[in-house]
Amino acid sequence: MPQAIHFYEPRLGHGLPHDPFNAIVGPRPIGWIGSLSADGVPNLAPYSFFNAFNYTPPIVGFSSTSLKDSVRNIEATREFTWNLVTRPLAERMNATSAAVGPEVDEFALAGLAPAPSRIVAAPRVAESPVSFECRCTQLIQLQGQDGQAVQAWLVLGEVVGVHIDRGLLKDGVYDTANAGHILRGGGPSDYFAIGPEQLFHMFRPGAKS
Repeated sequence: MPQAIHFYEPRLGHGLPHDPFNAIVGPRPIGWIGSLSADGVPNLAPYSFFNAFNYTPPIVGFSSTSLKDSVRNIEATREFTWNLVTRPLAERMNATSAAVGPEVDEFALAGLAPAPSRIVAAPRVAESPVSFECRCTQLIQLQGQDGQAVQAWLVLGEVVGVHIDRGLLKDGVYDTANAGHILRGGGPSDYFAIGPEQLFHMFRPGAKS
């Protein structure tokens, strides 16, 4: 029997109670981005469009679907941090998503401690077990297939410093399964947790085990 397929053209609408795009491309790592304004005001905000894009040099990036404070700060200073969100930090991460003015320090708003970085000026989240210090390499306003600019900005940054809780290094290998990562889903309130139950091994053809 052929599958019953729901097809739609995004430009004409999806015809569903909730846009499935985010749910299909997911779950996704959370870009918990720390930055400083040109005047030195700390900012911390989560972004659901985040990922890694290169090994050498290591490059990460996030996209903001409006011109938010993080983008303005990074455009001015060319620096930011990424901070791992774990299950114990989920509620405080969510608190930093509040729509507040640029003068508001989200670290203080969420009851988090800013930690100094070693290389960049942007602060890290002291409670996070992993943080990247990043220098912006590209800041790009996205455009549609018609060439028209859309209200979304892609920020790419080279990772110039990495902080890892030593308790997450097992025989020198980062222990993703037990680190407590959480990921953003597609529904209005959907998140997912990673644990040992989801771990399986599969090697590339020809690779040594």
